[in-house]
Amino acid sequence: MHMPTHIVAVGGIVEDRNGNILLVKTVHRGWEYPGGQVEVGENLTDALIREIKEESGIDTEVSQMIGVYSNTGKYMWHDGETEVPTKVMFDFICHDIGGELGVSEETTGSMWVKRDNVLNFIETPALRTRFQSYLDFSGKLNYMEYVTKPFFKLKEKRTV
Repeated sequence: MHMPTHIVAVGGIVEDRNGNILLVKTVHRGWEYPGGQVEVGENLTDALIREIKEESGIDTEVSQMIGVYSNTGKYMWHDGETEVPTKVMFDFICHDIGGELGVSEETTGSMWVKRDNVLNFIETPALRTRFQSYLDFSGKLNYMEYVTKPFFKLKEKRTV
């Protein structure tokens, strides 16, 4: 039997006390909300807290899950040789509890942005779509399936 391979990742929409949203700038995707891959033996919320701290310097607490997303497209990684498997991503609302804005090996910038202005910075269609789900969040969990390469295509969108 061949075991399936998936990348499990988390994303954190971090709100500060003034209603601003934390964004980080990456080399390949530009401005986005922080997140990344869950490591072996790590749970989702611990991974998210770690990723946010690594990418931005901000300490957070995880509040609630708002969406589950599947990128079912197959494409090559930035090295042009490695095939990227299906990704399953979990997005959460988080709250700022301290730390200092900074950058890391993965990020070249970090900033707080007014909630209504965030979409002016996020260019990646999948992340724009996921952030819009946060803006429209009604308490029901969002689920989407999409592909990102060769172009973004939303294949399914619903609440569960």
